[in-house]
Amino acid sequence: METLNFMTPEQAEEIRNLFGTPVYVYDERSLRAAADSLLRFPHAYGLTARYAMKACSNAAILKIFDELGLLFDASSGFECERAFRAGIEAEKISLSSQEIPPGFASLFEKGIHFNACSLWQVEQFGELFPGCEIGLRFNPGLGSGSTNRTNTGGPAASFGIWHEQLDKVRSLTEKYELTVNLIHTHIGSGSDPQVWQRAANLSLDLVRQFPKVQALNLGGGFKVGRMPDEASTDLSEVGQPVKAAFIRLFEETGRKIHLEIEPGTYLMANAGSLLTTVGDVVDTGQKGYKFLKLDSGMNDLLRPSLYGAQHPVILIPGRKRACRDNYVVVGHCCESGDLITPQPGQPELLAVREMPEAAVGDLCVIEGTGAYCSSMAASNYNSFPQSPEVLLMENGTPRLIRKRQTLEQIIQNEV
Repeated sequence: METLNFMTPEQAEEIRNLFGTPVYVYDERSLRAAADSLLRFPHAYGLTARYAMKACSNAAILKIFDELGLLFDASSGFECERAFRAGIEAEKISLSSQEIPPGFASLFEKGIHFNACSLWQVEQFGELFPGCEIGLRFNPGLGSGSTNRTNTGGPAASFGIWHEQLDKVRSLTEKYELTVNLIHTHIGSGSDPQVWQRAANLSLDLVRQFPKVQALNLGGGFKVGRMPDEASTDLSEVGQPVKAAFIRLFEETGRKIHLEIEPGTYLMANAGSLLTTVGDVVDTGQKGYKFLKLDSGMNDLLRPSLYGAQHPVILIPGRKRACRDNYVVVGHCCESGDLITPQPGQPELLAVREMPEAAVGDLCVIEGTGAYCSSMAASNYNSFPQSPEVLLMENGTPRLIRKRQTLEQIIQNEV
């Protein structure tokens, strides 16, 4: 029998019996180990490690990371409010958003930190809070990502103030007497130490332009290998040249800059699995494919359809079967794009996976689904309800942390 990432097949079957499928499962032991590793990221003059809560915003996850000493990165006003409800103090939250949210003044007055991500945002903030401290998110002109959809830097990305607009942003901060205390950049997902070093150097050049900046936030984007042949980022390897760059800045200017990082995938991806059940097995003849249809799909797991992202798919047969076969794994949505096994980086092309001979009712585990899955699903497509979430506690006990949505909850706001 094939090995699961953090569960035994018996535990997976127990969770299915308790909560049904589809169901997300998160492993507390893995979450704690990832947080501990992140907090040891190399730094020269202090480190703040934030969790990008858009990766998975369940309150139980936020509480674990808060207990372990992580701070939080929010991408919307709603995420700020969610963090408050989970007991997170406003001072621990940094907001970097594509918009200034409704009710922003109240959020800032509570004590959140704010990074303006455009010239317009700087102007709006200045009108609301002249004379206050502000962070600035820049697009440093460099991006990194496995696809264009995971690349958040460079001329094709809308995130942050374009680095050549320094004069304009400086003019606005002077107009409203704003103190720039933090520079923020985020280039996307990648594990190349040389790219990280280049990004750090470009970002530190921006720090030089603002003499009162005390911290540099380099974002997240540490690559996590979900598939066996995918490499994960070695935090020490990418962090050491970044640390060296901070030291060089101190030697040149006397400024000790505090480092911030804010990953989501690194903390969550391989700490989560999606348990599903085989609902049907069909084939399209000798020139076609055998399809494994699950009771889940893009309404729970959008990444393969969106990015051509790869996830391990492990079949746990209800009884031992000697034969193996090749299957294209698809979801249950009435949508040709609901594909669990696309070709890498090609969401429109089919790929087969070899696994034991499948039958209706078999348990099927999709791994690497802790980040950008429950939080980024095509919720309620085909009117499928949001799936429950379960935390596998350190002692092995499964605890429900989000109930399965009901049809009544799906339609309750219709008028």
